[in-house]
Amino acid sequence: MIAIIDYGVGNIRAFANIYKKLGVDFKIAKTAKDLEDTEKLILPGVGAFDHAMDELNASGMRETLDDLVLNKKKPVVGICVGMQMLAKSSDEGIAPGLGWIDGEVKKFDESLIKFKTHLPHMGWNDIRPLKTNKLLIGLEEKAKFYFLHSYYFHCNHLEDSIAEADYGIEFSCAVNKENVYGVQFHPEKSHEFGIQLLKNFSEL
Repeated sequence: MIAIIDYGVGNIRAFANIYKKLGVDFKIAKTAKDLEDTEKLILPGVGAFDHAMDELNASGMRETLDDLVLNKKKPVVGICVGMQMLAKSSDEGIAPGLGWIDGEVKKFDESLIKFKTHLPHMGWNDIRPLKTNKLLIGLEEKAKFYFLHSYYFHCNHLEDSIAEADYGIEFSCAVNKENVYGVQFHPEKSHEFGIQLLKNFSEL
């Protein structure tokens, strides 16, 4: 059973629709009790880092999530701002992140971006897997995903980065440490590539 965490931030219904079509068992979790009997967790996120962290902390689920992820080692994937929340901190705000992966979220240097529209990084982009990873099965070549962000995840340990994309610089667009995964792009908006990634997550 996959729990899609609904703390008021994220496109919950899009994930639910994909898993319904795939025939994968899921539930939408709004309280700590809803997290009982779940084997995997999806942490969506959109908008500002501090707001997302404040909403998650106010949801009553934070303590249970820390236990499920850090102690019981349940697989979790953070999506977009949900990925950024995995870090220790963000240049976008002052709130501490979850700290589930050792890294910081940094703002793109606009002087390095050659496109007319600098920020946000918005639209379709190739990803480049850096290593074999179960989350990226079937996405090793020619996979494109939809991005919408102005900040990126900087891993303090290079081995935690499993895929890169390019936007002025090469940046980590997918990370993994043990049971914790994150993707900067939106699989729920990325057609067959996103469906494949979410299927892969369900099969971890």
